[in-house]
Amino acid sequence: MSHLPLPPTDIDRAIGFTLPDQHARGRVARLGPVLDEILSAHAYPPVIERLLAEALTLTALLGSTLKDAGGQLTLQAQTQRGIVSLMVCDYQGGRLRGYVQFDAHRLSQLGKNPSIHALFNKGHLAVTFDQASSGERYQGIVPLDGDTLAQAAQTYFMQSEQIPSLVTLGSRRDEDGKLVAGGLFLQYLPEGEEGRERLHVRDDVPEWKHVEALAATMGQDELADPAISLENLVWRLFNEEREVRTLVGVELSRGCRCDPEYIRSVIAKFPEAERAEMADEAGIISVDCAFCATKFPVTLAEVSAG
Repeated sequence: MSHLPLPPTDIDRAIGFTLPDQHARGRVARLGPVLDEILSAHAYPPVIERLLAEALTLTALLGSTLKDAGGQLTLQAQTQRGIVSLMVCDYQGGRLRGYVQFDAHRLSQLGKNPSIHALFNKGHLAVTFDQASSGERYQGIVPLDGDTLAQAAQTYFMQSEQIPSLVTLGSRRDEDGKLVAGGLFLQYLPEGEEGRERLHVRDDVPEWKHVEALAATMGQDELADPAISLENLVWRLFNEEREVRTLVGVELSRGCRCDPEYIRSVIAKFPEAERAEMADEAGIISVDCAFCATKFPVTLAEVSAG
């Protein structure tokens, strides 16, 4: 009895591409098992799972643009009176992690597909790029505007970098009920010299309008379909272009960087009296990692011995 081969899958990966004739560049990413690993550490309701899945996909799209192997991209959304009070995701060397703090009672009173405004109220989106080799840090902060996280990301690039951008994010559940998420990130590359008109602040650039219209035809289902390779997604969109250059892909994985040795070293830097206040009656300091929902018990004795 012969067995049919399993369909090919392209998942937990990001690739970059450029359109030289149209002065544009972009990235596509798709997450699956990585999402399951991250989400399985928490008992998030479906609405929060979808939100974090799309946020992690956006983080992968932006983080994979880093040329510095040790660089880090952090995406943080924070509010004062929102149902979601804090969402943090970060990327380093292909490794992703993220978590969400939210009010479960207030969330239960919303529908199945609440808008970003309904979840965050008046919040802000901060994107931080840390370059390990140079020690440089760049951060942009914008209001969380729009109905979706993708729209909020586009606002970030228009306000923070003044570069026309398109962001599409989507997710779906596979046959086993596991989330698969995909994303497309496209930007116009400005031309010109200092002292001349900055082309990227104009809203009537023909090249960008053409590329943006093509990219807008990409469906969320296609982005989140592991049976379609990321390279094929790009070629489907821009098959009429004279030249489309795809770049080497980046493999994505779960990477919570909490480490018992590191945690002990941090606690050891506190004065002895403060360490004693942190400990319970048994002399144990319990440190929680919000990213992986793991508790790390550290005894006062082992810190003192270190």
